[in-house]
Amino acid sequence: MSPGAALEELAERARSQGRIGFDTEFVSEGRYRALLCLVQLVVEGDDGPEIVVLDALDGEGPGPVGEVLADPAVEVVVHAGRQDVPLVKRVWGLQPRNLFDTQIAAAFVGASVQPSYEALLGQFLRTPVSKSATFTRWDRRPLTDEQLSYARADVEHLLPLAASLSERLEQRGRLEWAREESRPLEEASDERDPDEVFRRLPRVADLNGQAAAVALALTRWREDIAEREDRHVRWILPDPAIVELARRQPTKLGQLGDIRGVKGSSVRRLGPEILDVVRRGREAPPLKLDRVRAEIPPDEAGALVALAEALLRARAHEAELAYGLVAARAELLEVVTSVLAGREPPSVPVLSGWRGDLVGAELLELLAGRRSVTVGDRGLLRSEPNQ
Repeated sequence: MSPGAALEELAERARSQGRIGFDTEFVSEGRYRALLCLVQLVVEGDDGPEIVVLDALDGEGPGPVGEVLADPAVEVVVHAGRQDVPLVKRVWGLQPRNLFDTQIAAAFVGASVQPSYEALLGQFLRTPVSKSATFTRWDRRPLTDEQLSYARADVEHLLPLAASLSERLEQRGRLEWAREESRPLEEASDERDPDEVFRRLPRVADLNGQAAAVALALTRWREDIAEREDRHVRWILPDPAIVELARRQPTKLGQLGDIRGVKGSSVRRLGPEILDVVRRGREAPPLKLDRVRAEIPPDEAGALVALAEALLRARAHEAELAYGLVAARAELLEVVTSVLAGREPPSVPVLSGWRGDLVGAELLELLAGRRSVTVGDRGLLRSEPNQ
């Protein structure tokens, strides 16, 4: 069967079944963005899974399957899709919809946070999987039989796994929770915003306005160079080096070598450019950085955060959920400090969606003094409305 005919049949089956799975093999080491090498597509056939492996390096595209992946009526199954989805979006120019991530779903039925694919197959399907070709060079051609076998194995059991998880989720009333948690993957992207990268530089908030302008200029320049040369940004200038360059603002090549993180090879190859960018940043208008730091909570905030964390751990335990799936400590601190300051609750995940139903509303009631906590049977934490 020709590749085109195989994709036509795959697309037809996916529409009739309402489900398709995919995975990717890529190379990211040392690159500005990951290089998409293979895409494995799978649907359920009459005698087992039907799998098509597409060679993205050879220019093979999704054909009619592209429309299927973007069809909200078809569930698109992935495992740990935060890298796979952005890759096919960027390379194939399509927008997958109705995503169901088995790694995310498994955390709602007793698995740990971020379990591996092979661990889930063993836990839910009792199926062993060999990972012998995990670290091979997917960008080299021709591919070996071992690589192709590995690539097919990566999706061979993906749909039965999704079906098993969906059944368990439905039994527990959590299928919509898993779908809600998978939905943000649709917006996942591997595009880099230089201004956002600048805001995340270490200790950038400590720079004065002029030094910040230098750091921004260096960040934008580094992104341009890294993208043009398809090199990881750290091979151009690591983040701490940008901040230190902005602070010292060197004017001579010899001064670059005194800055930790600026490699000798970078000085030799890019030194004059770095100095020019520093000069342009020094001549640019100073940046007015947002100096609003995280509010330092009053002394009682620490105790309240611990109380909130205890409540969340109790509810996660009762629901057989991994605690890390429910909330991060930083979110709880934000909620507590807002309540103590008399502000409206912040827009954080723990207060909305399934998390809000599970514990978010109860947490706000507790922090507002309208509920009390006690230790119940078997040491379980209970909260009751105050009389």
